[in-house]
Amino acid sequence: MASAAEQLAANLNLSAFSKATELKKRLWFTLGALVVYRLGTYIPMPGIDLGQYANAFQNVQSGILGMFNMFAGGAVERMAIFALNIMPYISASIIMQLMTAVSPHLEQLKKEGESGRKQINQYTRYGTVGLAALQAYGIAMGLEGANVVLDPGWFFRATTVITLTCGTVFLMWLGEQITARGVGNGISLIIFAGIVAELPRALAGLFESGRTGALSPIVIVGFLIGAIAIITGIVFIERSQRRLLVQYPKRQVGNKMFGGEQSHLPLKLNTAGVIPPIFASSLLLLPATLVGFAGAQSSSMDWVTAVTVALGPGQPLYLALYAAGIIFFCFFYTAIVFNPSDTADNLKKQGGFIPGIRPGKRTADYIDYVLTRLTVVGALYLTVVCLIPEYVRAQSQVPIAFGGTSLLIVVSVTMDTVGQIQSHLLAHQYEGLIKKSKLRGRRR
Repeated sequence: MASAAEQLAANLNLSAFSKATELKKRLWFTLGALVVYRLGTYIPMPGIDLGQYANAFQNVQSGILGMFNMFAGGAVERMAIFALNIMPYISASIIMQLMTAVSPHLEQLKKEGESGRKQINQYTRYGTVGLAALQAYGIAMGLEGANVVLDPGWFFRATTVITLTCGTVFLMWLGEQITARGVGNGISLIIFAGIVAELPRALAGLFESGRTGALSPIVIVGFLIGAIAIITGIVFIERSQRRLLVQYPKRQVGNKMFGGEQSHLPLKLNTAGVIPPIFASSLLLLPATLVGFAGAQSSSMDWVTAVTVALGPGQPLYLALYAAGIIFFCFFYTAIVFNPSDTADNLKKQGGFIPGIRPGKRTADYIDYVLTRLTVVGALYLTVVCLIPEYVRAQSQVPIAFGGTSLLIVVSVTMDTVGQIQSHLLAHQYEGLIKKSKLRGRRR
């Protein structure tokens, strides 16, 4: 039998949405913030010859800049003030999570609750500013090396660092405002908006290749069917969970018996999310980007060029290392974000236990055993989803930048945002039921 929440969710309709005034305000705020973000991706950075930069970008877009350009909604291609996007904030967040696992001070802050979380967030913001400044300085030096700067020198470098760093800080603030006053996770929605904004142009290029005869209609139809199949698989796997049964003992208080409930400990099939593909692809695409910026033409760099060609997208060595990197980061990141020992201790403190498993270390070992098997399946799933588009794109020469990582981000963010919208609608319906019950009580 369906629960009350499931029955309410099944009865959600447009009339319930039209009455949810608070939800509509949050949606309008979210849309307005994303419009501001998109406008910023078209404001160019000062001091650059945009014509020469466009030609230079064509030579290095297959590297990590191509991936960043996709995440930034084309801001890197236009060298806009939001060219760094929100990536420094994501890197700083990941570094803070890694540091939390090895630093006793940060681990203690994490256990302090809301106050500790605010302090860690403040450290993350400081780290974002530092990483953004370093990356902006590297971009300034790379632009000067590519001869696309109108007036090279320290003034241009300082202007670039200040402009790009302020752009990243503004996006970080905008993402936090969306999370607090809008719907969904603001940081994820900014990345989502950048990827989706590039989708129409990518599809137009795909159909244009079919019109000119560069690609056969069968290849285009097969590509679209494969994309739909991958999206369906992502939805199925991302919603998959392994639920461990948790039993709570009965206790007697006076003449009444309390407790004895059953609950579940949900373990996601893909605990690491999209972090492993992002990390693995960044590490593999970095050599090609460095060589592209340096323009390695000397004979002493022949071996670097050979390695770069071997690590090009779609090459066998690239696919093998990409798969190994995804699997490694799946286990590494899962070990950081989920601690079986802490979970077992919390269950023990609350009096809960897994039937047939002794509380304490045995429970932690059992949870770790189940989690390891789930991580194996999740790592294989991420590997297949990310490698199939890369292989197909390399073999068929499909001119589209959408890959498995992009599809993962788009589908995951969409599912999370829709889930939050449904939660707001359910809360609105509960409020309506409470008001009606109070009114009926007064009439009586």
